[in-house]
Amino acid sequence: MSKVRKQEALDYHSMGKPGKIEVVPTKPYASQRDLSLAYSPGVAEPCLKIAENKEDVYKYTSKSNLVAVITNGTAVLGLGDIGPEASKPVMEGKGLLFKIFADIDVFDIEIDARDPELFIQTVKAIAPTFGGINLEDIKAPEAFEIERRLKEELDIPIMHDDQHGTAIISSAALLNALELAGKKIDDVKIVVSGAGPSAMSCAKLYHSLGAKLSNIFMFDSKGLLSKKRTNLDDYKLFFAAHENVISFEEAFKDADVFLGLSRAGLVSKEMIAAMASDPIVFALANPEPEISYKDATSVRKDIILATGRSDHPNQVNNVLGFPFIFRGALDVRATTINEEMKLAAVKAIAALAKETIPEEVIQAYGEKNISFGREQIIPKPLDPRLIHYVAPAVAKAAMDSGVAKNPILDWDEYESILKSRLGLDNKLIRNITTKAQSNPKKVVYAEGDNIKTLKAAQVAFEEGCAFPILLGKKKRIEALIEEYGIDLPEKIIVDPKSEEEETRRTVYGKAFFEKRKRKGFTEFEALQIMRERNYFGSMMVDQGDADAMITGATRSYRSSIKPALQTIGLQKDVNLVAGMYILITKKGPLFLADTTVNLNPTAEQIAEITVNVAKTIRKLKMTPRIALLSYSNFGSSPGDDSEKMAKAVQILHENHPTLIVDGEMQANFALNKEMMNEKFAFSHLANKEVNTLIFPNLSAGNIAYKLLQQTTDADAIGPILIGLKKPIHILQLGSSVREIVNMVKVAVIDAQNK
Repeated sequence: MSKVRKQEALDYHSMGKPGKIEVVPTKPYASQRDLSLAYSPGVAEPCLKIAENKEDVYKYTSKSNLVAVITNGTAVLGLGDIGPEASKPVMEGKGLLFKIFADIDVFDIEIDARDPELFIQTVKAIAPTFGGINLEDIKAPEAFEIERRLKEELDIPIMHDDQHGTAIISSAALLNALELAGKKIDDVKIVVSGAGPSAMSCAKLYHSLGAKLSNIFMFDSKGLLSKKRTNLDDYKLFFAAHENVISFEEAFKDADVFLGLSRAGLVSKEMIAAMASDPIVFALANPEPEISYKDATSVRKDIILATGRSDHPNQVNNVLGFPFIFRGALDVRATTINEEMKLAAVKAIAALAKETIPEEVIQAYGEKNISFGREQIIPKPLDPRLIHYVAPAVAKAAMDSGVAKNPILDWDEYESILKSRLGLDNKLIRNITTKAQSNPKKVVYAEGDNIKTLKAAQVAFEEGCAFPILLGKKKRIEALIEEYGIDLPEKIIVDPKSEEEETRRTVYGKAFFEKRKRKGFTEFEALQIMRERNYFGSMMVDQGDADAMITGATRSYRSSIKPALQTIGLQKDVNLVAGMYILITKKGPLFLADTTVNLNPTAEQIAEITVNVAKTIRKLKMTPRIALLSYSNFGSSPGDDSEKMAKAVQILHENHPTLIVDGEMQANFALNKEMMNEKFAFSHLANKEVNTLIFPNLSAGNIAYKLLQQTTDADAIGPILIGLKKPIHILQLGSSVREIVNMVKVAVIDAQNK
């Protein structure tokens, strides 16, 4: 690190409140009654329950979600034996990772105990506090004995992450690398540099996966672990499978796999060159690997290379494993973390690496595209799917191996809970996806030559929601598909300007002319305008050659909506189109209208918009609870907008008495049930969670949704056009891949309903 970066690191840890973690209350504490419940006298009741039955500690305390990160500071991060106090920033960092990746709470505990027996007894004495224990940065060989003893003598999940974390992640990488290389694990020759806790754990797990001991050549600082060595402890003796002693350099000849957990510079270019075809090299020494990425790749173009660094492909990062392994173990109240659970984590991580990478992950790493291959043999640490891939696999393995005290009965519900922990889950999105998958439709993508559109088309197709029709120049689209590795085995590419489409342009143009001949279009103009993708795509939907259309990711809203209005037209008994956004918040979906179309609707139009929005929400299997917004609360501040909204509410109450709607009201009262109950208990929305907001004009609606989107973590779906005869939906300019995919699903459901 440079001097500037060193100071930056020091400032990061010292600024504001020192350190990186804190304790946050999870129960109310504002009143004296709250404090009486939290402490004396109320706290006596759960204490007595736990005294009667120790298992109730999981019911009444944080034990079920609390892990201790414990060290004595004897082998810290490549810094060595720096002592317990100096290790605390690392332990706090580990606690932070547990929380942000798996929503697990942590107390970091640094013990001044170099003697293994004292360390073991100390941990045993404090174990009743915790649901699990993560041992960290303890030197070998003491680390082996400490973990073994604690696992034998305690009945909660315990893992020394330095050993098993790297083993689990590198094993997942190895399985995928072997698949790419076309090799079998029981045939490959493996060279291991290093014989510490991590290296031994890796080799043991490789052995559990099928690697033969006779094919594993492990080296410590004194040479090969062989049968001729007389200075080996029991742990090293396990790998001393060879009679003949060979040098480190000689071991590389025809080796298939190299695992390095030692120090920088030990491996030369010549050693890599001597390896077998498609060599698999895991150079994991930190901060510098045994051989640099540049040197290794310069020697062998067929290499599959992983390091511990984030600036190269295939980073073997323990954060891919430990948060989710403990998550699964805690959730079934496992009494240990056994071999079956570790192997389940290996296979889940390996499987995830083969899945299509979410766009937000690709963007986070500044890549054009990431897909399974030699530079993607393990998932990225920021992949949000890890929690619901790995934790359930670990939990199931715990149940199958008989160490789970609280088995999971509903796996779908468990997956939802996992996603909810990190704000990843939303029932509406799951419902939309399931409904779209039940009857996928043909969707026209007007901007088929936009890479985000192509990626969205791939995701929607892979999820079984939509069959893509891509509009644009065929060569341009095919080039993008090739460049970005888009996998669309079923697709139709249509260029509205091409000679191949002349007949269809003519059919569409004449049909369009019949619609618009008394509205300013000549037949020649109608035929010519079919060269424009938004008109051509809209007519595909109108004429039944497609079921829905998506557009607007690269064009202004006005230029995108005009062709839809001119070709498709309005539903029967609908007098105006409206735009509705869905904001996906951690509290659930929030529907907002009209946010894109009508400048200043009348009271009657507001009422119609509200009814049509409610119908749309019901089709998404949700009950609308609607607030009509203004700057006034129930007549408190008369004015044009407030009176208009009040009149709209009156119309709705008279003509649609079953609709849950009220207003006019200010937004803070609409979204705060307690405030509403306190001040306006008479309201139809009292004691109800409002999920739909209707705005008095376009300015208010548009500004509100954009402010909410930018100042919260909410994802947006929309704008959903409400009132068109057939489904055409206009994206917001610059939509993300995820937003486009969600709109495609909405369009498919719209087509199903129509």
